[in-house]
Amino acid sequence: MGANSSSISELPENEYLQKLSGSEPISENDPFWNQLLSFSFTTPTNSADLKLLEEATISVCKSLVEKNPRTGNLGSLIKVFLSRTKELKISAECQNHLFIWQAHNALFIICCLLKVFISRMSEEELQLHFTYEEKAGPSSYGAECEDLIEELLCCLIQLIVEIPLLYPCQHTDSNWWKWLCSWYRGRYSGGVTSALGYAVRDITYSISLEAVTTLIVFLSCQLFHKEILRESLIHRYLMHGRCLPYTSRLVKTLLYNFIRQERSPPPGTHVFQQQTDGGGLLYGIASGVATGLWTVFTLGGVGSKASAQLEQCSPLASQSLLLLLVLANLTDTPDTPNPYRQAIMSFKNTQDNTAFSSSNPHAFQINFNSLYTALCEQQKSDQATLLLYMLLHQNSNVRTYVLARADIENLVLPILEILYHVEERNSHHVYMALIILLILTEDDGFNRSIHEVILKNITWYAERVLTEISLGSLLILVVIRTIQYNMTRTRDKYLHTNCLAALANMSAQFRSLHQYAAQRIISLFSLLSKKHNKVLEQATQSLRSSLGSNDSPLPDYHFWEMTDCLHFSETKLRHAQDLNVIEEVIRMMLEIINSCLTTSLHHNPNLVYALLYKRDLFEQFRTHPSFQDIMQNIDLVISFFSSRLEQAGAELSVERVLEIIKQGAVALPKDRLRKFPELKFKYVEEEQPEEFFIPYVWSLVYNSAVALYWNPRDIQLFTMDSG
Repeated sequence: MGANSSSISELPENEYLQKLSGSEPISENDPFWNQLLSFSFTTPTNSADLKLLEEATISVCKSLVEKNPRTGNLGSLIKVFLSRTKELKISAECQNHLFIWQAHNALFIICCLLKVFISRMSEEELQLHFTYEEKAGPSSYGAECEDLIEELLCCLIQLIVEIPLLYPCQHTDSNWWKWLCSWYRGRYSGGVTSALGYAVRDITYSISLEAVTTLIVFLSCQLFHKEILRESLIHRYLMHGRCLPYTSRLVKTLLYNFIRQERSPPPGTHVFQQQTDGGGLLYGIASGVATGLWTVFTLGGVGSKASAQLEQCSPLASQSLLLLLVLANLTDTPDTPNPYRQAIMSFKNTQDNTAFSSSNPHAFQINFNSLYTALCEQQKSDQATLLLYMLLHQNSNVRTYVLARADIENLVLPILEILYHVEERNSHHVYMALIILLILTEDDGFNRSIHEVILKNITWYAERVLTEISLGSLLILVVIRTIQYNMTRTRDKYLHTNCLAALANMSAQFRSLHQYAAQRIISLFSLLSKKHNKVLEQATQSLRSSLGSNDSPLPDYHFWEMTDCLHFSETKLRHAQDLNVIEEVIRMMLEIINSCLTTSLHHNPNLVYALLYKRDLFEQFRTHPSFQDIMQNIDLVISFFSSRLEQAGAELSVERVLEIIKQGAVALPKDRLRKFPELKFKYVEEEQPEEFFIPYVWSLVYNSAVALYWNPRDIQLFTMDSG
């Protein structure tokens, strides 16, 4: 790039980029690097910006791909970057801002090049580009030197976990900070700490973001394979050797980046202004030749102003969360379980004083209150919901803490809102939200407490004005709405199963159901009954057609068992299968109603009222062999309360009916109700969950990563409409 380019169109002819991608080897000690890394531009803030940059520099990248095996210039650039970062880590008292600025610029170029290299070659070919060995000279690196890929990966991790130490707020007493302030006073007027704080924080924030992004790029080889990568060079480096000791610190830092949601400092607030007194611009405060990092290039019309979207979010938090999800979903190796997943599974609250298990060296502590707050606030994004799922499913410490929160509605309401707007969400996001509810409803304490939380004016629920409703009743309403949406649109049996499992887990703890929630339970059963009759009619006609008669009576209700299904046409078989599915759902709904009636009838007069109001719906199922047993209790309750209402006379008010129901609930002999096993469902991941989660995570990276772009034609892992 260099200091002399001021627009994207000039980049292909840029003399520094041409030399980098040329045929001549460049030693890492060559002054050329100071010139190459002395550029200033607005860092790309979205994939469109980066696409423009990549398209402008594609000829340079192709040339480097072709010539680097003979020149080793990529390796030299990486060694320059490593030397700059090592200078940073020598002392926190560094009196020169040169290193971090040039380290950032070097890393940005490395990241751009790596993305092209990884998308165009295998890992074996990539490794060759890192193992160039100069024939002579003291600067050669080859078999005798450390593996550059591992060294670069380790350096990136160190930057992520250590760069926050460079924030000025943590070094206000250090000599370099005092010296920098003194230098600033000599040249400018105004507030030193605030203005210079922005300058230092800008560049440290930016290099942290670039380090996270580069790690994602390193792992992006998965995007270019249809199959799940179980053996990978990069995975091996990250899960073994020099990177392994940083596992817990990296996971902890990425989590805290997500928790803090620190926004990128506004561009244009840097104290160091560009000076153009000829030649290249070298970054050095002491020399007086300094330049603003963001002031020259403009990409995609963004200019020097942050987009409205970036002003409302934290690029570092978003990118850190994506990297965390990618790391957590790396596949286990035959001899080593994924250490990043182990860390996520075992971290504890900072207030937990119990000793760590010696079996997990990657455990650490984090502030659960801050984590809980961030999770509650960020559920609009797929990746935050996926993180919540992972923590609830895999970390028992987090799950116990969440279930003990007195303000559980702060977490549940955003999840319900995701399900409520099911038509606006992708299927994976809906699945994760639903499974989170299923995991929560496995706990009886949760199922009791949600009926004690009273909510007022749920503005996003549009079907009906809900001025006051319990969290439990609202949860029932939203889950039932999801079932009804699925019945008419997606017809996904998996979604049905999990919705009904959540309702079943809650059913024994139903308390003071809102009248609308009670009505919707019975309305759902009514809808299922109508669908059952329709499918039954279609299936009956199919069977009669196969028997050659349109009016002969069918001797058995389970008519599809009379004829070998192998002799059915595809249409007839589908009707039989549809009928089987709808009867499974009806059975589950009857079990949910029965569970509530047998365990908490006296707490739910509104459900009994709705049941009596629609009593005719249940007539057809009394003698059905699939429902006879479960119908005994429901039929008994209907008969008992119908009799008491008849004795009370005609034209009763709603209030009077509810009063009679409440009195009858006390008088109903409970021993007459047949006992059934408690309805309890537990979420279990399917075998080889990586087949689902790895494509899902990478689809989130592809669609949501800050300033990362991959050509959709190159993507092999998933189709463009997945996720």
